Amino acid sequence: MPASAPLSPAQPAADVAATRWLAVASLLGLIVLSLAWELWLAPLRPGGSWLALKCLPLALPLAGLLKRRMYTYRWVSLLVWLYFTEGVVRAWSDAAPGRWLALAEVALCLLLFVACALHVRLRQRAARAAALAA
Repeated sequence: MPASAPLSPAQPAADVAATRWLAVASLLGLIVLSLAWELWLAPLRPGGSWLALKCLPLALPLAGLLKRRMYTYRWVSLLVWLYFTEGVVRAWSDAAPGRWLALAEVALCLLLFVACALHVRLRQRAARAAALAA
């Protein structure tokens, strides 16, 4: 679609819904990855470690994302950088199984950030268009 072509009213809603589901899916992926990583796949100690609790802050914004709260999308896009940093550090320092899991964490963090940023941007653009139309 050309950049100068006007968007139909259904287009922004479909884009917003897609970014919402992408954000929810990547957040759930991060939660599952964090639990599996620290409990079964490559825990720091045999049998799992307390580091599995790092998934708890990720569970907090899930309800806000599902309820389409704009504020939640904004602060999740900041929170995700803590997990991105952990993934980069552990990809650099961990051995083979942990390294691949860390790279998966980095990819999910980037996906979550892009989904949240696009969601906020598209909703703001749709709100401006609705205000101009009114």
